[in-house]
Amino acid sequence: MVVGFVMISVKPPNVRKVYNELSKLPEIIELNALFGEYDIMAKVEAEDVEKLAEIVIDKIRTIKGVSDTRTLRGVKLQDKQNIE
Repeated sequence: MVVGFVMISVKPPNVRKVYNELSKLPEIIELNALFGEYDIMAKVEAEDVEKLAEIVIDKIRTIKGVSDTRTLRGVKLQDKQNIE
């Protein structure tokens, strides 16, 4: 399982509409409206990196009003003391 943080820019005045459409996607496990460079951040869970790419390209970027996305891949860090 991989996690991606998708930063989404939206054409005004579509933020609420895009937010509502994103909230319907089962792969999005957390959704937040933002103030600043990006309008919305979606935390996406997928089986693998290829599936994450499909979700971003085929589901998120196709929503009317979305103008740009930036996807950051999340990783889990282990405590160095426990790594041998």
